[in-house]
Amino acid sequence: MLFYDCSTAPSPRRARMFVAEKGLEIETRDISIAKGEQLSDAFRAVNPGATIPVLVTDEGTTLTENLGIAAYLEARFPEPPLMGRTADEKGEVLMWSAVAEQQCGAPIAETLRNTHPSFKDRAITGPANHAQIPELAQRGAGRVRTFYDLLETRLRESDFVAADSFTLADITTFVFVDFARIIKVRIPTENAATLAWFDTIQARASAQR
Repeated sequence: MLFYDCSTAPSPRRARMFVAEKGLEIETRDISIAKGEQLSDAFRAVNPGATIPVLVTDEGTTLTENLGIAAYLEARFPEPPLMGRTADEKGEVLMWSAVAEQQCGAPIAETLRNTHPSFKDRAITGPANHAQIPELAQRGAGRVRTFYDLLETRLRESDFVAADSFTLADITTFVFVDFARIIKVRIPTENAATLAWFDTIQARASAQR
């Protein structure tokens, strides 16, 4: 297998943590988004969509989305299970992963890419250029704070985001909550359950990758 990574971006970090939790050592090539290497002809020959992460399987299949990468690795290396054991758990893991991506990850990206000078004309990932729309960023931070309220409610009743053990949902949520520092939206000090959960996940070896 061959893994295309970027050490500074949240999306590849999600895949990197999943790989680490599985105890796998996969050949890795780091692609610098800061240098625009994802737009190079060499990388676009691997992924025309110009996004990271990418996993090329031993069978030669190119997987360009976190969910596809996770599903492949879970099927091939089922232990430890990171996407649930029972039908209910599998549903919960994918549900909460989608909630975190849509209600936390997306508004962070919307805020950052529509305000930061580094993303001028690169407001959307991919091969095409898109102008920044500052108005879109105005709602982003508020959406993240709303997600924090939802997450706190969930973690007051469960030690983990989905099911009763560490899963992909915790990886997805942790990476985005940690990355929210880039738009200066931190976990509220009164959200004790979320802060305790964050510290627990941050202490895992995979979070240091």
